[in-house]
Amino acid sequence: MESLRGAHAPSLSSRIKVTAKVKTFVLDTNVLLHDPQSIFKFEDNNLAIPVEVLEELDSIKGEQSTERGRNARRVHRILQELLPDSRAMHEGVELVNGGTLSVIINPYLAEPGHRSAAMDRLRAILPDLSKKDNRIIAAALFVQERYPPPTILVTKDVNVQLKARAVGLESEDYLNDKVPETDDEASYQEVALNVYELQRFCSEGAFEVLEADAKKLSLNEYVLLRSDEGKTMPARYYGDGIVRRLRIPDFVKAPAGIPIRARNLEQQFFMDALLDDSVHMLTCFGKAGTGKTLLSVACALHQTHDDQSRYDGVSISRPVIALGKDIGFLPGTLEEKMKPWLQPYHDALEVLIPSKPPKDPQFAAKKVSKKKHKNRDDQVFATMSPPPPHGGHNGYGNGNGSGALVKPYERLLKSGLVEIEALAFIRGRSIARRFFILDEAQQLTPHEVKTVITRISEGSKIVLIGDPTQIDNPYVDARSNGLVYCHNRMKGQAIAAHVKLMKGERSKLAELAADLL
Repeated sequence: MESLRGAHAPSLSSRIKVTAKVKTFVLDTNVLLHDPQSIFKFEDNNLAIPVEVLEELDSIKGEQSTERGRNARRVHRILQELLPDSRAMHEGVELVNGGTLSVIINPYLAEPGHRSAAMDRLRAILPDLSKKDNRIIAAALFVQERYPPPTILVTKDVNVQLKARAVGLESEDYLNDKVPETDDEASYQEVALNVYELQRFCSEGAFEVLEADAKKLSLNEYVLLRSDEGKTMPARYYGDGIVRRLRIPDFVKAPAGIPIRARNLEQQFFMDALLDDSVHMLTCFGKAGTGKTLLSVACALHQTHDDQSRYDGVSISRPVIALGKDIGFLPGTLEEKMKPWLQPYHDALEVLIPSKPPKDPQFAAKKVSKKKHKNRDDQVFATMSPPPPHGGHNGYGNGNGSGALVKPYERLLKSGLVEIEALAFIRGRSIARRFFILDEAQQLTPHEVKTVITRISEGSKIVLIGDPTQIDNPYVDARSNGLVYCHNRMKGQAIAAHVKLMKGERSKLAELAADLL
């Protein structure tokens, strides 16, 4: 059989396999950028990479500080090892998993005089062959036309999938790191007990459930114990059939802040996992307004404000993916560049540590004297003059004598107790004794989430929060993003836990909008 390089390629025998069960998968660039190891994950099928993909990888490999650039360079190194010479490029090679790998050069594009029914159909539907996407589709059509095994174009770009199907080519998403489809929308399971068993649990703090109930539960899964009379009690499954009572305080509090309490059952679950030292990784799903950000910050600061705390500080990060059109490059330092992306955390800190200084009670009810009323005009005039510098001695100045107000939580940032982390520079880091919060984790790929989690050292904790239904990254979806992938793979591990928040607590308006709009 002639080579995948076409009729005018050197007369070398192709290694492409032709059997009833084998398929030929043509990979788009975004699949290799999403997972450089995807080359080895198609079992014993044929794998084909259009030469246009190599061109796109070449244009991306120069991105030094991005995950795309690093992945493009990794793919180049893998292909260099697999295809070391011209003969391997011409014939293709056999892979360790039993499949084959070939590089495609479409002769119908290289020599426009060549015609075929498939290419005529392509030019009629997608006439602009200067676009790389259309040329990749053309390469897949060439393989489909020339070789018997079913040909499937694998791409994470939904638009490319639609265009491929329009020209009669089967196309699908990269499925290797997608979690299984599930219709389970419940945030927790219920375990039925009789009233005496529930009373025993309340008095002893632990109870051994039936074997049938235990088989349905994963380690560190949160449940609701319910008696026949309707009495309930929240609990957590610790394995070996044992459920235990939640261990949460009445409230948590940031330094010089206000107390924060859980408002619903799921928030109690979340707070228990946030405050448990044995849980080193926590994933949390929740729609807008369910309290993911506020509770995670409050519990983090609650555990870092004294000398006996487990953590030295809080690290906060999130992917820089905009909703709608972005506003271009941002000036300033790293903190200034990241501030628009981390404004939700500034809002949360503002709630936890209000800017308005407390009133001194000894002056709250003091009456204004007649003398002050008499000199009111002088006082009004005086207030129009610039106030004398107070040096920030009361904690609400900037400490430099200018008299400008500084929000209390900004002192946490300046002291290093709260740090802003940029994901672009996290590779190579070793994050020790930090409470790390990764917001909007559903915008990341599984590989990017793995990169972040592998930076966490002993004594640290990482919390990944997000809403899998709100994704702006065009190359991940509700089943393939890093947040749900991490939860699916880490489920049942002794040091991992998961919580799903369902009830919005921000406001009635926000809850109604989240449900209906």
